[in-house]
Amino acid sequence: MPLTHDFKETIRARAQAEPEFRQALLREGIECIINGDLATGKALLRDYVNATVGFQKLEKRTHIPAKSLMRMLGPKGSPSVENLSTILTALQRTEGVKFSVSTSEIG
Repeated sequence: MPLTHDFKETIRARAQAEPEFRQALLREGIECIINGDLATGKALLRDYVNATVGFQKLEKRTHIPAKSLMRMLGPKGSPSVENLSTILTALQRTEGVKFSVSTSEIG
């Protein structure tokens, strides 16, 4: 189900006002991807990019054309591991955070 314009504007306003929300949005996207939910992870990353840096600036930081970035993070997109890594590295630098992976036992 596509998001409404009002919802997207709400996400953008909150992301711009609350660093914790921005970082949580990015973290959730990365966690979804790591845990096998690529569709949700890409959607969250796309929302994050739209609410923060924008695809034009992300293009400059990744050297990947903005339209390609939009396609990769779109519903039918299939980013390569190399491109996904480049995107995630750029977004972490933009946000000023570095995520790491830890292990836990599956119950």
